[in-house]
Amino acid sequence: MAEMYGTPIRLLIADDHPIVRDGIRGMFTGDADFEVLGEASDGARAVELARTLNPDVILMDLRMPGTDGVAAIKELARLGVAARVLVLTTYDTDRDVLPAIEAGATGYLLKDTGRDELVRAVRTAARGEAVLSPSVATRLLGQVRTPADPLSARELEILHLIADGATNREVAVRLFISEATVKSHVLHIYAKLGVNDRAAAVAVAFRRGLLTVDNG
Repeated sequence: MAEMYGTPIRLLIADDHPIVRDGIRGMFTGDADFEVLGEASDGARAVELARTLNPDVILMDLRMPGTDGVAAIKELARLGVAARVLVLTTYDTDRDVLPAIEAGATGYLLKDTGRDELVRAVRTAARGEAVLSPSVATRLLGQVRTPADPLSARELEILHLIADGATNREVAVRLFISEATVKSHVLHIYAKLGVNDRAAAVAVAFRRGLLTVDNG
């Protein structure tokens, strides 16, 4: 953490709303323990600035035009950028929280967080420690206590075929069921895995061990 060496914690703000960026910057202006190095209005610019400015903590919005926050977090991890990412967003649904945490975010806060709490969170993130808003922590705990609705045998069968690249029509032919029935099963699979498309469904299934490289 930068503070340990007598230097301020260096921040990068990524949000597509100028007023929000100004507000966040204002929270840290005048505090000698922090230095705002720059601002980005989308994820791609955030990655670019992170590589050149070398911040300690990036305050990252999730839903931005072009490259969104999760994609930016993944790219930062791929590039080996050392900055800690503290998500600061208005959304706390499973579809927002889990991908961000899985992508490598150090923390996740909501935009209604007060100044003192945000400052503490930035200090915590700079040390590499996880920090979560209470509602997000509760949601993640609920995920642990209440496992996701398991896929049925038929849904797993269809998921295996999807992973092999089969279209809905091809799945229907293989399983001797109607294409409409396949579409219904696929929608149920999406809902249970918390995804919106086939590629994401397969990726999540592999990550959860529902599919393996030996499945087909």
